Amino acid sequence: MKAVILAGGLGTRLRPLTYRTPKPLVPLVGKPLVRHIIDSLPSRVDTVVLAVSYMKEALEDYFRVNDCGRKVILVNETQPLGTGGALKNVEEHLDETFLAFNGDVICSLDLNAMLHRHRQMGGIGTVALWEVEDPSPFGVVALDPTGRITRFQEKPSRAEAVSNLINAGTYIFEPEILDHIGPGVVSLEREVFPQVLVDGLFGHEFEGYWVDCGTRESYLKAQETIMRFQGDRVFDLEIRGKVALEGPYHLDGAYLEDCQVGPNVYVYPGAEIMSGAIVSNSAIMAGARVSVGAQVRDSLIGPGQVVPQGSSIIGQIIAER
Repeated sequence: MKAVILAGGLGTRLRPLTYRTPKPLVPLVGKPLVRHIIDSLPSRVDTVVLAVSYMKEALEDYFRVNDCGRKVILVNETQPLGTGGALKNVEEHLDETFLAFNGDVICSLDLNAMLHRHRQMGGIGTVALWEVEDPSPFGVVALDPTGRITRFQEKPSRAEAVSNLINAGTYIFEPEILDHIGPGVVSLEREVFPQVLVDGLFGHEFEGYWVDCGTRESYLKAQETIMRFQGDRVFDLEIRGKVALEGPYHLDGAYLEDCQVGPNVYVYPGAEIMSGAIVSNSAIMAGARVSVGAQVRDSLIGPGQVVPQGSSIIGQIIAER
C-alpha cells in the first residue's frame, strides 16, 4: 500500500527557520516533522510518495542516509499545484487504494481504524474529521446519519458553519479520485470534493489530539501535546549547579547550568542554557546557546543560534537566514 504526503509548501510561516531547512525536515520533539507522519503509518504501507517543490535536494539527502523502513519516492513540482494538483502529479505511482496526508499535521488518528471504515463504506474516499469549538478558520463538513459527507464549506463564519467538524487533512482514496482532478493548480477541498459527493465521500471522526504545525504558535502547541503524551524525558543531560525544571520537557544531550527550564521546553543535543537563564514554551535546537541571564519564551531558537547575554526573546523564531 502507498501513502502520499503533500509536502510542497514553502513553510513561509516558520521563516526564517525554513530558509535553510524545508518544513518537512524541521525538527519536532526530536525528529523531523515528516517522520512523525511516516512513523505513524500502518505496517502494510510499504511506499511513501512525497510531493515536494521546495529544497528537494535537502530531502533527498535526508532519506539517502536515514532509513525509515519504507521505500520513499520524491516527486517534484516545478510550481505549486495545490492539494489536488499535487496528487495528480504523482498519479503514475497510485494504482490502488492509497492514503494521503497534508504534510504539517500531527494527530492521534488510528489509521487502521480509518482504513477499516473506508473499506466498510465502499466509497471513493474517506476524510478524517476533527471537532473544534470554532470551525471558521477551516474546511467544514456536514454528514448524514450514515457518516456520508453531504456538504463542504471552506472557512465559513462561525454562525454559518453547518457543523463543528473540520477536515483534518488525512484521507484514504480510491485511485478513481484522480479522474476528477484536472491539469494545473487544483484544490481538493474547493474543486474536487464537491464533484465526488455522489460517488460516496465519507467522514471518519477521531479523538485524542490534532495540531496543524504550520506556525510558531501551532508548532509549540504540537510540541507540548506530544511531550505531555510521552511524558518527561531526559537523555545524556549534563547539569551544573541548581536547575529548576517544570514539565513537560524533553532534554536531549544538553548542558544546563543554574537555570530555569519549562514548562513545554525541548532542548536538543549540544544546546546550552547558561546561568540565570529562563526558558519556557520554546524549542532550543541543536547547538544553540541561551547565554547568561537571558530569557526565552514562546520561541524557536534554531540550530547553532546564540541568544545574547541578558536579552529577552519572546514570541520569535531565531534562525540563520
